[in-house]
Amino acid sequence: MARGRTAAGSPARLRAVVEPVVTGAGYDLEDLKVFRAGRRTVVRVVVDSDHGVNLDAVATVSRAVSRALDEAERSGGEVIAGEYTLEVSSPGVERPLTLPRHWRRNVGRLVKVRAGERQVTGRVVSADEDGVTLDVDGERLTVAYPDLGPGRVQLDFSRIAHSADEETDEDEEGEDEE
Repeated sequence: MARGRTAAGSPARLRAVVEPVVTGAGYDLEDLKVFRAGRRTVVRVVVDSDHGVNLDAVATVSRAVSRALDEAERSGGEVIAGEYTLEVSSPGVERPLTLPRHWRRNVGRLVKVRAGERQVTGRVVSADEDGVTLDVDGERLTVAYPDLGPGRVQLDFSRIAHSADEETDEDEEGEDEE
């Protein structure tokens, strides 16, 4: 938790303080929200990267953002009014896939999306700067981003069951070797 000074700064100023810290640490700033929770203000920073974000990275980015906010307030006045809580996290599966990097980071996952006039569920095969290729019931469907709605990652229990079967097979093979 950090302490603000008097009046709230602008969202643009907050972004100007936070974004360079996040990108400098090697992450993309996916979302930055400020909202009230009781008497406190919550600053929520969502970061991601092509390699994912683990808890150590979240802690590192959180400390760096906190230091940057404190320094910005010392040198240029208040960035956030009053007391605030800083929350740094990675995006959850509920985040809509809207940017090429979101799709690229979800290659191999099952998604539901509006592709042109149809709603489809398929596995992301590839994603580049022009569009996404999905495997929909064994057929490849390539869709340009302008024709693609926001995608939603779907829980894929078939992959979990397949992984569990592979682990069981490996365990059984290991038993034979003894």
